[in-house]
Amino acid sequence: MKTAKPLIALLLLSGIIRIDGFSQEVKTNDGLTHIERIKKSKTSIPLNPDDPILEAWAQKRDFSKDPKREPGPINVQRQAGGMAYVGIPTFFKQPIALTPEDLVAGNVDVAIMGAALDMSAGRRGTAFGPNAVRTAEGYVPWGDLAHIYSESVLVNPLKSLSIVDYGDAPVDFLSTEKTIVAVYDQVKEIAETGTAPFIVGGDHSLMYPNVAALAAVHGKGKIGVIHFDAHIDAEPGGAGHYLTHGSPVRLLIEEGHVNGKNFVQIGMRGWVVSEDMVDWMRKHEVRYHFMTEIVARGWEEVMKQTLAEALDGTDKIFISFDLDAFDPAFAPGTGTPEPGGLTPREIFPILRALAIQTDIVGMDLVEVNPLVDSGYQTTALLGQRVMREVLAGMVLRKNGITDPNYRHPKLMDHVGKEK
Repeated sequence: MKTAKPLIALLLLSGIIRIDGFSQEVKTNDGLTHIERIKKSKTSIPLNPDDPILEAWAQKRDFSKDPKREPGPINVQRQAGGMAYVGIPTFFKQPIALTPEDLVAGNVDVAIMGAALDMSAGRRGTAFGPNAVRTAEGYVPWGDLAHIYSESVLVNPLKSLSIVDYGDAPVDFLSTEKTIVAVYDQVKEIAETGTAPFIVGGDHSLMYPNVAALAAVHGKGKIGVIHFDAHIDAEPGGAGHYLTHGSPVRLLIEEGHVNGKNFVQIGMRGWVVSEDMVDWMRKHEVRYHFMTEIVARGWEEVMKQTLAEALDGTDKIFISFDLDAFDPAFAPGTGTPEPGGLTPREIFPILRALAIQTDIVGMDLVEVNPLVDSGYQTTALLGQRVMREVLAGMVLRKNGITDPNYRHPKLMDHVGKEK
């Protein structure tokens, strides 16, 4: 019965079924109404310990009942390849992995996982982000038909790297606090095998468990973070909560998971920046590049400085990419859009460059909100391309390319040199 709890929870919540005892009276020993109980508890949310689905969201399926198999990635596609709209949705139509043993046996380079958390998003809907990214591709074929190479560098990451879909982290859809523990555990589980976790969200509160988990594996203060965002995300909290989608940076730095000097931010703008917040960043030596600076100095100069800063103190980098770093003309489907942002033409080269010159130990892609995407999958498709560019840079690094500004020579000169 234990393994059926997630399904039971879903059916209960949808009103489709009832189980014995679910309509029982709520057992309380304090003699208080729930309103009185909430008013009495200022720093915690009282929960019903007798609710039969209290922890159902966190229950893992019992893999022991599956047919016996050797560890390794599992290709769930029926065809060897197909058009974008054909096949079982996984990230990039890649095989799936269910356990750490699968990652080790498959010598997996990158495990992409979903984290459908959006309790603190500006506009709810980012919980639908992971599956939107899984299904965002509009025309690029996959598998044996995927003779598709990244523009500018002519590499195909899906052919050169071992990449899997590691499924989704468990999510308590009513609690950020409980969910981030489950996310932390799954990210750490991936990283401990030597595989780089790529986390698709979900709101930006996910940066906190993602980076904290990687710091637990690689060592506190041993990794750097390159943070693309329209917002600083260093608020001291919100409405009494330690963590919201606007506060992960502060927690990560003040708790010592990442050193301020190894935290580089790019693209911030808008009307939510205060002088006090900037002073906090300066105090902790955070490297920041507001759009104000980018416009005044030019993108090329800022990109050079950013690449140098990424190498200052560590060569292990986590990329945290909020889709609102893009101008909403390109990425309208986000929770907190801010006009005046970056363009794909500016961002794609720096993502490749970061992956060429540093060891990418993970990344997250957050704030994809398909429910408010006026372009119908425009933002999710752009998010997918963001991951493709990072993966392309990882392939170039693996192939011995060291120039962060590398472009394939045949794409730079149309005059043939061959005899």
